[in-house]
Amino acid sequence: MTEFEGVSLALNNALNKREYTELTPVQKSMLDPELANADLLVSAQTGSGKTVAFGIAIAPTLLGKADRFKRADAPLALVVAPTRELALQVKRELDWLYAETGAVIVSCVGGMDIRTERKNLDRGAHIVVGTPGRLCDHIRRRALNVSQMQAVVLDEADEMLDLGFKEDLEYILETTPETRRTLMFSATVPASIGKLAKQYQNNAVRVQTTAEQKQHVDIEYRAIVVAQRERENAIVNVLRYYESETAIIFCNTRATVNHMLARLNNRGFSVVALSGEFSQTERTHALQSMRDGRARVCIATDVAARGIDLPKLELVIHAELPNSPDTLLHRSGRTGRAGRKGVSAMIIDQKGRKRAERLLRFAKINAEWATPPSADDVIKRDEERILADPILTNPIEDNEKDLVEKLLENFTIDQLATAFARLSHAGRSAPEDVQSVSFDAPKPGSFKDRPERGGHEGGKNRREEFGESVWFTISVGRKQNAEPRWLIPLLCKAGNITKADIGVIKMQQEDTLIQLDAAQAESFFDKIGPNQTLDKNIRVKRLAGKPAEGADPYVKPSGGRKKFADKKKRDDKPRRERGSRDKPYKEKLSRNDAFGAAPKENKPYKGKSKNQAEGHELHTKPPLDIEALGKKPFKNKAKNKAALKEGWAKKKSKPSSRSKSRKGASTKDTGGGNQGLKRKKG
Repeated sequence: MTEFEGVSLALNNALNKREYTELTPVQKSMLDPELANADLLVSAQTGSGKTVAFGIAIAPTLLGKADRFKRADAPLALVVAPTRELALQVKRELDWLYAETGAVIVSCVGGMDIRTERKNLDRGAHIVVGTPGRLCDHIRRRALNVSQMQAVVLDEADEMLDLGFKEDLEYILETTPETRRTLMFSATVPASIGKLAKQYQNNAVRVQTTAEQKQHVDIEYRAIVVAQRERENAIVNVLRYYESETAIIFCNTRATVNHMLARLNNRGFSVVALSGEFSQTERTHALQSMRDGRARVCIATDVAARGIDLPKLELVIHAELPNSPDTLLHRSGRTGRAGRKGVSAMIIDQKGRKRAERLLRFAKINAEWATPPSADDVIKRDEERILADPILTNPIEDNEKDLVEKLLENFTIDQLATAFARLSHAGRSAPEDVQSVSFDAPKPGSFKDRPERGGHEGGKNRREEFGESVWFTISVGRKQNAEPRWLIPLLCKAGNITKADIGVIKMQQEDTLIQLDAAQAESFFDKIGPNQTLDKNIRVKRLAGKPAEGADPYVKPSGGRKKFADKKKRDDKPRRERGSRDKPYKEKLSRNDAFGAAPKENKPYKGKSKNQAEGHELHTKPPLDIEALGKKPFKNKAKNKAALKEGWAKKKSKPSSRSKSRKGASTKDTGGGNQGLKRKKG
């Protein structure tokens, strides 16, 4: 029996019954006497035993020096979790941890019968575990009495803020007594968590375990690069290669979960799904199927699988890349828990390569880059598992001897071995034939040590010449608009090589010279076939040695515009001094000067009255004689009005075919002239 110093006798017995031999770092940190009555802001890795840690932390506050709880009048502690599954899991953990203390623990989560929860609260509870929305509902309905709360625990606080539960958390913290202890547990501590802690905690002590600072040592990270169309086949082969007793596949959307569920069911896997569209009963049954062994693979979204702890979970597959480094850590943290080993495999297509590198770099994870297991790899791994099966080496029991003798009498050794192999493969899905892709694996070491730009030391990303190499030429050049950005993928695909195997590229007018690593030369030329041609009828010709100097050596950077080695830089050109030119300005000749005509004399404009006096025709035209035209000029406005009235009156005296005007006014002369009519403008 192991005795844990600083833990009460009742909790000691519970830990020993669960076969605890040593506490995790975050659990040990909770035994510090200085933290007994302090508010805590704890950050630790996912799967590091945080539930048991805060169970140990709040025990002295709730029990004092006693070993058992008294009758529950009102709840003493409140534990808030982001999802239903996590809340129910926390309740199960606290049930066994506080089993000998007589604690009554009640869960209040969305999706369950609220009337049953209300009855359980009325009977009395010491600890209440629930989700933010349902807890707020019970508090507002006065079903949950928070007046005697001594401790409030926020589990996965960062996730609750990401899911939009900030207002609910603030309501819970504001309604509980100010004298309570507030403990926040989170895998990461972003600025939003710090702000919440500063507002609702009293001089909180920051607890940060050493394990948080480094990559999770119990998880093996693998980045598997596949073609887009081979994603599902790669997932099948990864499941078959590791043959984990329990595995989980993460997807970003509900639609992808449903699609993967159907595809894996068709391939013979025992699969269940978890997503937001499933009812609480369906989700509970799915998790129970995983725990009792009826299902081996769980397909889930991030929110649905947040915080769940499945037994013997050894494999996590990211069918789609997560949206943030924190999500990657939380997903991967479903495995490698409590000292168990696990594998976290990211399925990455070539388009998502850069994004995957950024995720790993920001999460401070060093992953092993590889291609998916082939069908041969899966079969070979199956053979290794069969040969290592302990059933072959276990001694024969007395009750088995008669059957063994009968089998040996009726069947040969070959027949028995064949039957054993067939039974071993029974019920397993056949591996898929996955097409491999070529890619450049990042340099070993932490991504954070690599430059942000350039990718190589000094920020340069140049293709250097190999020590031993083979040169060949292809029958396209600048004249055919050949560019390395499409030539390199073409060569890699046709010759089954990588970009790292290609050295210097020399672009010429009619063809292109390419340097190839000598180690890959023979396989390259065998792969492209006896015709030595690529796609688009591009001919390949091997050279006897290094080409002569004089071609333009193209240096391919990782991105950006082309650079030629012999191209002069702008700074090498001599600068022209301001004001100096090679040729003087030419004096511009006028049209008259060019044809020998006499220049026209331009007289200055002297004003209208003076020009009229000198007799210019432009200004000597007499004014318009209106009387000669038989019309009398309108000298003023009054006479103009009178003439208009007179003209309209004469016009109206004539018979008209229209009885009414456009405005609807009468055409009959009423003695008012054009009264009630408007003259049309223009």
